[in-house]
Amino acid sequence: MFAVTRLRATGADADALVAAVGPLLEALGAQPGFRGGDFGRAADDPALFALVTRWDGVGAYRRGLSAAAVKIAGAPVWVHAVDEPGAYVP
Repeated sequence: MFAVTRLRATGADADALVAAVGPLLEALGAQPGFRGGDFGRAADDPALFALVTRWDGVGAYRRGLSAAAVKIAGAPVWVHAVDEPGAYVP
């Protein structure tokens, strides 16, 4: 399965978001079932970003997000998240 989290940030907030994604991906990488992740900025809207992660399944995704290290590393990222569904099963 994969998850798409869109994030919105401008100015110094955008700089802080970009800096925070690396530690989050590192924390996610330590979780069982995490297959990888990508982060990027929208070509047509410099305030819009996307974080895409791939997992072995929904259970691994949910357990991975509930890990303490992920919650701590993710806090400065998730604060910018657009509130919308993000988990997808192919």
